[in-house]
Amino acid sequence: MPSKIKVLQVIPKLGYGGAETGCYDIAHYLHEKDFGSYIVTSGGDLLKYVNKKKVKLIRLPVHSKNPLLILINTIILSLIILVLNINIVHARSRAPAWSSYLATKLTRRKFVTTFHGTYNFKSSLKKYYNSVMLKSDLIICGSNFIFSHIYENYKDYIHNKKLLVIFRGINLEYFNKRNVDQEIEKKLISEHKLDKSKKLILLPGRLTTWKGQEMFIEAINNLKIRRPDILFTAIILGNDQGRKIYKKKLQRLVEQYRLINDILFIEHIKNMPAIYNLSDIVVSSSIEPEAFGRVAVEGQAMEKIVLASNIGGSNETIVNKKSGFLFEAGNSEDLLQKLIFVLDLDSETASKIKEEARNNVIRKFDVEKMCFSTYSEYKKLIN
Repeated sequence: MPSKIKVLQVIPKLGYGGAETGCYDIAHYLHEKDFGSYIVTSGGDLLKYVNKKKVKLIRLPVHSKNPLLILINTIILSLIILVLNINIVHARSRAPAWSSYLATKLTRRKFVTTFHGTYNFKSSLKKYYNSVMLKSDLIICGSNFIFSHIYENYKDYIHNKKLLVIFRGINLEYFNKRNVDQEIEKKLISEHKLDKSKKLILLPGRLTTWKGQEMFIEAINNLKIRRPDILFTAIILGNDQGRKIYKKKLQRLVEQYRLINDILFIEHIKNMPAIYNLSDIVVSSSIEPEAFGRVAVEGQAMEKIVLASNIGGSNETIVNKKSGFLFEAGNSEDLLQKLIFVLDLDSETASKIKEEARNNVIRKFDVEKMCFSTYSEYKKLIN
């Protein structure tokens, strides 16, 4: 009887981001397929939800970019690979990818990477640092946009390399409006004093300049000026992750426009389906390309009308004017016009778009498809 295939995923922190949830989902899926499943990480909020009977967790400071720590992690990872008889190491970020790459070279094991972002570079040194993601036996791209980005920017690194697009997937049972706990909804309404008679416009995403919160506030300000007949609350949902100055800048902008009663800042909501379900419109306002655009996919899965910037992964995740709407990135006027258009839609047209939104996600972005595709590629590497 052949021995069990063992996969070790290495990720800086196991939080709530797209890379992290993908790691979490695949780790549990592999156990169901009788693979040995392991995760090396430095920590993260998602750790407490990992089923320790199915997935073995190992704590290492793999988030560190310190060259000495990367070398120490290389030695420890090499020992882990040999002791546990790991077949495949799958790295999901650059710093841990360097340790993983060196460890798989030393132990002669298969190496997989997932290119989760654009990994921009302003110098040849930074480009070389990024290139570790292309030193693997299999390079997984989360979207066609990332696939093209690699070919346009890293031609010299991908000779005889296997690049494959596997779209990120989301849990369609979790992101399903029919499964939302109404008690949690009521608690959110009470806790944040939400007025259900008003339209709710939701902008999820960590607080950072490229997520476009400033442009969103501009559009909301103009919405209030031009359409005083539309009663709404806008929610900017996201953690500043230490960017206190940027958050204060956003808050000052809201005060300057006298939108204190119209725009609400919320740092974190544990149950995202509940806040999506309370929303009327979900916005993704990034002014730089998203590698995938998880918010747009989650919003569609929840049967909400999604407005997203027309750059990066959103061009693939939204069927414009059918499953949602694209607007010109960085253009607050275009976002405003799309907001007004959607808010004025008749209920029948809106319902058709919402239905098509979920169907679009079911067809292309189901977590089961992502997990099965990844699992199949693992098997090909070993067989």
